[in-house]
Amino acid sequence: MVDAVEPDRNSQTRQSQAYEGLRSLLLSGGMPPGTRLTEVELTSRFNVSRSTMRAVLVRLAQEGYVTSEVNRGVRTRSFSAAEAADILEAREVLESALAGKAAERATEEEIGELRGTLAAMEGCKRRGDQAGYSQANRRFHQQVKEAAHQEILARAYDTLLYPLVMRQYRNLSAQHPRSGSLEEHQAILMAIVTRNPDAAVAAMRHHVASARRALLLQTIADSAATLDRAAPPAQDAPVAPVTPVTPAATHAAD
Repeated sequence: MVDAVEPDRNSQTRQSQAYEGLRSLLLSGGMPPGTRLTEVELTSRFNVSRSTMRAVLVRLAQEGYVTSEVNRGVRTRSFSAAEAADILEAREVLESALAGKAAERATEEEIGELRGTLAAMEGCKRRGDQAGYSQANRRFHQQVKEAAHQEILARAYDTLLYPLVMRQYRNLSAQHPRSGSLEEHQAILMAIVTRNPDAAVAAMRHHVASARRALLLQTIADSAATLDRAAPPAQDAPVAPVTPVTPAATHAAD
């Protein structure tokens, strides 16, 4: 009986490891939107059977990380501007609620960890360490979520595909961190430290909302530029100029 159960456990472990590995790869931005995923390549990469990888891909498709279509196979997810805006709007609502709960429920130890992360962000900004700032920024948001001690909100937040959206639409040529980002994180921490839930909600909402606004502005600018290139101007009417979008409006939110 034990022998029959053990192989099944091993199979489940391999499937879980393959799932986490491929999910992390997708979230890291290592594969551009629309990239086709083949079972042969993935089974070799993660050292699992094709049936195991097939189960992994089914789960990722159900969770929205990839798409599966007849005659097109499995591909990495690509988001329309409307889908991306909806996801960012949902993030704004959920994360601001988590910040409010963190102001109520964070332990002194958790507040100390947030202070340490913010200090790391300040150091990275002074040194011009963009990668370090981004890493610390992600840690700060994760710590706020954990300090909220609100499992229902946290689970809902974790289902959002925000990292994929930002990797598809983020303007890598823009200034990072953007002007005001560090100050916004400082305001969030101050609200949590002073146990002010309303201020924490407002500070986080202001911070996260900038991502949605920046994405929409960038999308509008890209669409206008595409149309301008594709359609020749009518000879009997002047073409209205496209207002340029400044880097400050196209940066990533965080």
